Amino acid sequence: VQLVESGGGLVQAGGSLRLSCAASGLSFSGSGIGWFRQAPGKAREFVAGISWSGSLISYADSVKGRFTISRDNAKKTMYLQMNSLKPEDTAVYLCAAAPGSNFVKDIRSYAYWGQGTLVTVSS
Repeated sequence: VQLVESGGGLVQAGGSLRLSCAASGLSFSGSGIGWFRQAPGKAREFVAGISWSGSLISYADSVKGRFTISRDNAKKTMYLQMNSLKPEDTAVYLCAAAPGSNFVKDIRSYAYWGQGTLVTVSS
């Protein structure tokens, strides 16, 4: 199983970025998917997730209304559109997959992780 993120970079506050995560080696359509982030010296935190069925979409309160998670099962790719970025959004963003799971907010549901992509938001 391999998850590979892309799309990170440096952006000014108020700007936008779109992260992508390409998956291989797993049943992507049968997996819950999620994005997490980890800032220096802080614990990894949930950002957004979609259940395998697509019926459940969850966001952290800190990103609601600014970030949008989506998936393309045909391309085995997940996305995170990030708008109105703030300096406090600066972190390494990681994608993850949870086979057969609808509990996308629970970090323990995720069996597979990408290496992460750095997002830096300057003030």
